[in-house]
Amino acid sequence: MTAKERARREAVRLRAAELFAVGVGAPEVARQLRVSPKSACQWRRAWAAGGTAALASTGPGGQRCRLGPALRGKLAAMLEQGPAAHGWDEDQVLTGARVATLIGRKFHISYSVSGATRLMHRLGFTPQVPGRRAAERDEQAVTAWKEGTWPEIKGPGRPPTAGSASRTKPAGNSGRPRGALPQAPPGGAPRGRRGHTPVVTVSGRRSGRISLAGLIALRPGSWTRLGYRIRVHYSRRGERRSLSEADYMHLVDGAHQLLRAPIVLVWDRLSTHVSKTMQQLVAARSWLTVFLLPAYAPELNPVEGVWAHCRHRLAHLTAGTVDRLEILVRNRLKSLQYRPAALDGFMAETGLQLDPPPP
Repeated sequence: MTAKERARREAVRLRAAELFAVGVGAPEVARQLRVSPKSACQWRRAWAAGGTAALASTGPGGQRCRLGPALRGKLAAMLEQGPAAHGWDEDQVLTGARVATLIGRKFHISYSVSGATRLMHRLGFTPQVPGRRAAERDEQAVTAWKEGTWPEIKGPGRPPTAGSASRTKPAGNSGRPRGALPQAPPGGAPRGRRGHTPVVTVSGRRSGRISLAGLIALRPGSWTRLGYRIRVHYSRRGERRSLSEADYMHLVDGAHQLLRAPIVLVWDRLSTHVSKTMQQLVAARSWLTVFLLPAYAPELNPVEGVWAHCRHRLAHLTAGTVDRLEILVRNRLKSLQYRPAALDGFMAETGLQLDPPPP
């Protein structure tokens, strides 16, 4: 408990002592000060035995910390370096046992696991769900893209030029701007009466899957728009199970017809995006300029937020057929098209700002 919290609680007890002195009972004190009747009765007995001084704060409770301020600062700096810097590189997770071992190894002071856990909390280290990031990700390439390529993309008054693609070496797939939604039971836990397991009905045969492609169109002075393309795969023999280059280009052509302006397209390094067929399709469109995101950087793709939003809204739904699933997906995406503020939020999550051109 901090000194501010101790002072606040002491003020409540001293106010209770003033009420006891004028003859107010413990139940009424509990009601006025919004405390439990048990606490009010304990304060009444302590006040009767020792007066107002018995309700004053006695300072911080518990055992004194064995690490002084200087050592706590050094420990915090060690924890900031991560567990890998101290030999725990197999899972890179800080635990109470590891922190207790680190304290004993560096400061020769014995700490229990619970004591090390409380000390971590005091230093500002709380339980966190670790985020997953690809080991092949190049942080320098991501930073260089933000500082060099992104200002070129968002530059105001950029005239239309011949189609082009980034010449950087394709380095695998990042988070894909599409989703595969197979027909399956809902991902969330359905509710039912206690003791009766809820049952959902789904098709017992493989009836196909859905592939999605989407883009968020940004234009200064205009609403943010969402475009998407859906293809249903019925698991027929010889049928393609993913979107083709033509499917992606149809989506871009639709955005061009809607905006009626040259397009600067930024997408990830999906194999379909960097294939020779796609490069030929891009070169045939003089109004299209293509830039590639750095490898393994899905946080720079605002469409990832669209897919996460749709998966969340479909968590508790069960489609009997893949055609019914297509209807549900179209319904969710259609509702997002009328929410430009939500689309702006997906863009804001990337940390990339689109400055309007000067007047």
